[in-house]
Amino acid sequence: MKFIEFGIGNTWIIRTETELEDGTEYEEKGIKGPIKFYSLYIRIWIGKTVVIADLKEGFKSQKKNRNEFKVIFGMVSS
Repeated sequence: MKFIEFGIGNTWIIRTETELEDGTEYEEKGIKGPIKFYSLYIRIWIGKTVVIADLKEGFKSQKKNRNEFKVIFGMVSS
């Protein structure tokens, strides 16, 4: 899967994160194709709390081990 993200808090304002089948992942600056639309989401990370609203998966909240501040709009590509 690919996650194309726009916002503040990541390494780049626009980035593509690719997750491989073996569980590894890597990120690249900009938008990398090919793109096959799957879903849209917004992720807000304040401190150790992450709130995600996703068109396919709905609303969820997670706790993380590290403190961050991120506001990200993203698209999932399969």
